[in-house]
Amino acid sequence: MRLLLAHPEALHKLRAEIDSQVGNEHLLNESDLTKLPYLHSVINETLRLYPPVPLLLPHYSSEDCTVGGYNVPKHTILLVNIWAIQRDPQVWKEPNEFKPERFEAMEGEKEGFNYKLIPFGMGRRSCPGATMGTRAISLALGALIQCFDWQSAGEENLELSYNSRINIQKIKSLEAICTPRSNFVQLLSQL
Repeated sequence: MRLLLAHPEALHKLRAEIDSQVGNEHLLNESDLTKLPYLHSVINETLRLYPPVPLLLPHYSSEDCTVGGYNVPKHTILLVNIWAIQRDPQVWKEPNEFKPERFEAMEGEKEGFNYKLIPFGMGRRSCPGATMGTRAISLALGALIQCFDWQSAGEENLELSYNSRINIQKIKSLEAICTPRSNFVQLLSQL
């Protein structure tokens, strides 16, 4: 939500997609998610910039090997820095910018197979809850955008409010004002 408030054009584009594909007769549900590619792009771009953790679980080299020109001795503990991979300027144009549209061109590619977007790891050691977590985030964010108008309560720079440590922490909690959209007041009162 913080990134959408910092980029109102993305928020408006997402709202327009939800309004046109889901409407206001029912609350967004799981069957609607396939009709919302821009929502998927927003989630992917957010996870690219701010993965759940910046470093994947440690790996252990079982034999001497060479990786990217570096000699890695047997029994070396290796950490994969997904924070750096997902912000690599050789892979991403303007890697520190929030641009959900970059994922529209990647539609159809499976994350992890393209080695660009790996917020939950990949292969046998990837997060088993990644699909469920992504769907839950999509449903929650989509419903919040569908039912409420949003604005920032503060004047702070919304994008520069993170510390990068062993986990990614917000320096300051997001303060936002949400107002129920007039066509959803009736629907929300029935929940």
